[in-house]
Amino acid sequence: MTHILYTIEELKKQRATHNGPVVLVPTMGALHEGHLSLVRLAQQIPAATVIVSIFVNPLQFAEGEDLDAYPRTLEADVDKLTAVGADYVFAPSPRDMYPQGPRTTIHPGPAGTVLEGASRPTHFAGVLTVVHKLFALTNCTHAIFGEKDYQQLLLIKQMVADLNLNVNIIAAPIVREKSGLAQSSRNQYLSAQQTQLATTLWRALAAGQQQHTKETILHSAHAILETEPDIKLDYLALRHNDLVSEPTAGENRLLVAATVGKTRLIDNVAVTLN
Repeated sequence: MTHILYTIEELKKQRATHNGPVVLVPTMGALHEGHLSLVRLAQQIPAATVIVSIFVNPLQFAEGEDLDAYPRTLEADVDKLTAVGADYVFAPSPRDMYPQGPRTTIHPGPAGTVLEGASRPTHFAGVLTVVHKLFALTNCTHAIFGEKDYQQLLLIKQMVADLNLNVNIIAAPIVREKSGLAQSSRNQYLSAQQTQLATTLWRALAAGQQQHTKETILHSAHAILETEPDIKLDYLALRHNDLVSEPTAGENRLLVAATVGKTRLIDNVAVTLN
């Protein structure tokens, strides 16, 4: 039975009853198979209590972004989490999370100013602030994040290291549709035609992944993207895994962000340079 906790006080009372591992799976709801895979991964930790947070965090949306339109499907989300056996859902209100408003935020540093940070300058401060708050409220021992939001994952690991937080961060692989499209809550915005168009992002990354020099990786990926003029490319970048350094021999990251219709999508893959 999955229990729903709507307030911080309810969460604190339940948290006080658990002494073993507590695994947090932070989400903004509109759950899909990618989210559920994180829950299943959490359940592999022996004797773990799994808490899934569902909170559309206003701090990480800038003016003009899709905060008001972001899908909110709590009832359906709880049904899905009950089916996979999550222990608790924490679904607070913005007023409960930020009773004094957004007064204190966490600065992401240089790695938060590139790629998504360049396009959305306030985004990662909002992400890190709410994640830190969720860590503190749940007193979790582990937290699981998907690799689709690779830059977010990197910055959360950085925050945990820099602020000496006693939380074990677990990275989960990207879950894709059969077409290769990375699963995302924002995919709900896409029409059938746009969904097909969005698979171009994966095809571009997959083409780049087959190459092993900086020039051929970027050329191959761009060649795929350029076949679809209806895709508005924000960036296609090949970076070292730390995202601020130039790529080097070994494993690096190829990342893309683009708008399909009115929906902004991101994706990434690991690539190997000779």
